[in-house]
Amino acid sequence: MAKINPFQGGDGIGKRLLDGGFVNSEQVEAAREVALSSSKELVDVLLEQGLISIETLASILSLEYNVPAVNLASIEVQTEAIAMIPAHIAREQRILPISVEGNILTIAMENPGDLQVISSLSSLTRKQVKAVVPVGMKLNDAIDRYYRLIGEIEQQLSQVVGVKTAKETTEASADLVKEAPVVQAVDMLLTQAVRDRASDIHIEPQKDYLRIRFRIDGVLHESLKLPQGVHSAILTRIKVMAGLNIAERRRPQDGQFSVTVNNKPIDCRVACIEGDYGEMAVIRILDKSVLLLKPSDLGMYPSTLQPFEKLLGSAFGMILVSGPTGSGKTTTLYAALSQLNASEVNIMTIEDPIEYRFDKINQIQCNRLAGITFAVGLRAIMRLDPDIILVGEIRDKETATTAVQAALTGHLVLSSIHANDSISAVIRLIDMGVEPFLVTSAVLGSLSQRLVRRVCRSCSTTSEASPAAAMAYQAEMKEERRDFLYGHGCNFCTRTGYLGRVGAFELLTLSDPIRRLLTKGASASEIKAVAMQEGMVGIRHDGMQKAKDSLVTPEEVLHNVFTIL
Repeated sequence: MAKINPFQGGDGIGKRLLDGGFVNSEQVEAAREVALSSSKELVDVLLEQGLISIETLASILSLEYNVPAVNLASIEVQTEAIAMIPAHIAREQRILPISVEGNILTIAMENPGDLQVISSLSSLTRKQVKAVVPVGMKLNDAIDRYYRLIGEIEQQLSQVVGVKTAKETTEASADLVKEAPVVQAVDMLLTQAVRDRASDIHIEPQKDYLRIRFRIDGVLHESLKLPQGVHSAILTRIKVMAGLNIAERRRPQDGQFSVTVNNKPIDCRVACIEGDYGEMAVIRILDKSVLLLKPSDLGMYPSTLQPFEKLLGSAFGMILVSGPTGSGKTTTLYAALSQLNASEVNIMTIEDPIEYRFDKINQIQCNRLAGITFAVGLRAIMRLDPDIILVGEIRDKETATTAVQAALTGHLVLSSIHANDSISAVIRLIDMGVEPFLVTSAVLGSLSQRLVRRVCRSCSTTSEASPAAAMAYQAEMKEERRDFLYGHGCNFCTRTGYLGRVGAFELLTLSDPIRRLLTKGASASEIKAVAMQEGMVGIRHDGMQKAKDSLVTPEEVLHNVFTIL
């Protein structure tokens, strides 16, 4: 918030808040003490404590200064207006230029009564400044949304000279990467990716240019097209940050580094490989908030969550999590570990790579050069008195056999496996060569999952589904329905209509009848029929139930769940 203290000097804003019953005098006095001790403004403290909302304060400001309120979540901000105010001024003064019509520049600001700022902006732009109060979206978020760093990245890289192609000499690249423009450009790229909620940054040299894409909510979006001449400098800078060999381009490499973006520590994982037009790289941005998740935060309905948590409470046995790449298996396994993590148990993991580092959990990295594979690491862990073991992925017979033996000898084993559904995950262990009676004795349950984009709640309205999606919904839910909730694009969701993702789940619990079927070599369809009779909720049904509950669209379920199975 701007520097406003409405409770001193008989300020009308404070009187309106008190008269309106939004706060009482006791709350004001308590907040005033916090403000004095922390050198914060009183209004900031009231906002932080949840005693007033941004919308309430905006309404009061609008009445006090007789200026309109503007919903930043829905309006279209003019690029011409953004261009009139430099980014550093917008951030420093907490303002957002919205539109320019003739001689009038409309600006959203948190304190429309600050005549000094209005006068300065008028002198800067040579326009008459009209102030409005922002509502519907935090002003800082809106500033980040519109003052993207893409232009500044291009400006920094325009200063890079001396490297014409991605195949220039290592010496030239090493010298060039020390220049401030390249360093700042890569830092800005990471900052923009974090602001855009990207999970991955793709750096891909093309024939005539360098393409940079962000993966947001599972979908790739092209963010930048740069001259090919900056490719080598950018790749070298990233490899230096990740501790990779800048002279090696023929062999794949991977590494990690950490940065701080907006005072928030961010871990990044880098993978590089030589392509047709030069070396490409993907930077995985690891959100540490995953470490705070529990299974109940993943979007499981009680019909899946309760039996899954019951499985996690078992003293020994194996729990499998399956799904294709990018379906959130690691997130689910880490959420399970987060719930199980306690000082009374020894939790050990063998991973390739370690994506997130837990406190009080012993994590081991696979290292093929040192001979530490999943199987070797797992056998070593067995001699270290573990209670709970996480195997990053079961890929071969040796790992599968060792994991099953660990589950049968008094350990709770969690692992991921690539399979299309929960039943196929168990059958795959048998296909790898593990004896069926060992698999059925060890495995407690198998969870299959997919990630589906959530409907943006800020711009959602009811609309008619496509014929294919409506037919799929009817076939799965045994009811006819045409209208569902759809996001139509706003400033919260970058005009996509989607904001975040939620899981669709299917949990198979191995009962005695299912164990007998597996031992006899029954087909997946036979096993599924019995599991459904026992109450298993299929992944398709779970996804369409979320569409029914207006969390996702039936089209997203059709695309991400139906077409895979």
